Amino acid sequence: MKVLKKILSVLVLTLGSFTMSAQQDAMYTHYMNNTLVVNPGYAGSRDALTITALHRSQWVDFKGAPITQTINMHAPIINQHIGVGLSVLNDKMGPINNSSVFVDFAYRMKLTEKSKLAFGLSAGANILQTNFNSIQLNQQSDPVYQNNINNHVTPNFGFGAYYSRERFYAGISTPNLLQNSYSSVNQTNGSTLISKEQRHYFFIAGTMLNLTDNLAFKPTTYIKVTAAAPIEADFTASFIIMKKLLVGAMFRTGDAAGALLGFDITDQFHIGYSFDWSYGVKTFKYNQGSHEIVLRYDFIFFEKERIRSPRHF
Repeated sequence: MKVLKKILSVLVLTLGSFTMSAQQDAMYTHYMNNTLVVNPGYAGSRDALTITALHRSQWVDFKGAPITQTINMHAPIINQHIGVGLSVLNDKMGPINNSSVFVDFAYRMKLTEKSKLAFGLSAGANILQTNFNSIQLNQQSDPVYQNNINNHVTPNFGFGAYYSRERFYAGISTPNLLQNSYSSVNQTNGSTLISKEQRHYFFIAGTMLNLTDNLAFKPTTYIKVTAAAPIEADFTASFIIMKKLLVGAMFRTGDAAGALLGFDITDQFHIGYSFDWSYGVKTFKYNQGSHEIVLRYDFIFFEKERIRSPRHF
């Protein structure tokens, strides 16, 4: 138990308390099904009113481990040239809880009969809450942990570009352009920064390759870049069987490997599950892996061809 408390304190210190030199945004294994949270240019790209919900329990059985929930909806409007969306996120790790609400807007252009390019903007707010007083410290008077943050709201903006064809997509984005500072502690030698949002840059890409009439191969990637931290990349390889069942494997550099399952219950309703095993962090000895589940439903189709030619991404 003492070991867990020490590790949790280190995690809080490195991930939440000071200007961060590590990947800061929430992690998703189902990034390919949760694209609007990553890139606002994705809004409206499924040509339907689409709602996606995701829950991730990271490092199960590890006290204070990250838990993430997202829900987003988006749809095309005005002759399919405009996409709008709404994204809500809640990300909790130990005594730190970060929530956000963002509105997404995308302008979609036809480049050819088979390809589109969209530019997206997002605007919203991040809401930070901390309960540092709950942490058991060797030095209880440490000033960094004496000030909780209660519902500290900071506005932010994001940008993304998203290119898509029927069987290929690629996008670049930065969801939080502003690097807001949350709080500081006055000390005899000045002030200490407690928390700061770090700007991240994302690249996503994927394709669908038909191997036979009833078997397709779907490789995707998600690359994350931020200052003063190693580049992190997800590589996912999935097989689509009978156009219904997805079976895949994933690898995250320096962090985890795992497996994915997905099933199209109907042409409109998809459910997915993944399990990650952490190999690159010191906590792997004390947890039972990470679980993630995603649900996606296309409520209203705006193109008559949509069901006959479904979106693969």
